[in-house]
Amino acid sequence: MSDCTHDCGSCRQDCSKRDFQVAPHKDSKIKKVIGIVSGKGGVGKSLVTSLLAARINKDGFKTAILDADITGPSIPESFGVGDERAQAVEGQEALNPVITESGIQLMSMNFLLQNENDPVIWRGPVIAGAVKQFWTDVIWKDVDFMFVDMPPGTGDVPLTVFQSLPVDGIIVVSSPQQLVRVIVEKAVNMANMMNIPILGIVENMSYVKCPDCGKEITIFGKSNIDEIAKTFNIPVLARIPIQEETSRAVDAGDIESLDIPELNDAAKTVEKLLA
Repeated sequence: MSDCTHDCGSCRQDCSKRDFQVAPHKDSKIKKVIGIVSGKGGVGKSLVTSLLAARINKDGFKTAILDADITGPSIPESFGVGDERAQAVEGQEALNPVITESGIQLMSMNFLLQNENDPVIWRGPVIAGAVKQFWTDVIWKDVDFMFVDMPPGTGDVPLTVFQSLPVDGIIVVSSPQQLVRVIVEKAVNMANMMNIPILGIVENMSYVKCPDCGKEITIFGKSNIDEIAKTFNIPVLARIPIQEETSRAVDAGDIESLDIPELNDAAKTVEKLLA
């Protein structure tokens, strides 16, 4: 990456020629890295990350999730592996990822805590360093697509991921509320500043379908996601409804059993990166 976060005139280096990327573990093999981002929390980034990883895994690709939300990890519970702990690789200073029932590789802060409910009370640079170690010190085995579930906003962790990992593209997750424009704009502007391709937008909680008549009810009001996407010249990849089945599966740690047809286009967009 050519972007920098400080006063380049004070460091006496030509930061336009610097490369901040770090190599993964020597035994890792990762083909494509996709960041899942949002300008604010509570819009369903972790849900979209998990659903995409599970869907693309069903399509025959090997997928993985690097859970970069260090202080609020939810990925392990969604896959029913909250009680698992990452195991050290014999003879190396490295860790193996936790493997889900369908073969998805996961690494999350919860896999390193003595108790999964222990808080992680760290400052930003330490958190960013932990994310980088998930990339360098974990042996990711023959991964076609790695999804990075990022914390909300544009702080230390997204910056570390964008600079340190070879991110092939990002997916912006939003909701139908009025402040969605701000959510999308923050994420899109950061990606553009960091020269990261934007694959598209996924709108979560788009509507609720009436179980009796099938009518789509927009409980957050009329969505303006199409206008926003047109403004930034990026596609809308999916509109995910609120469904009791989804909530029930996530709470039960059974997200791999779900089939969300609304994600078909998003999955195809990601899979084309290996075409």
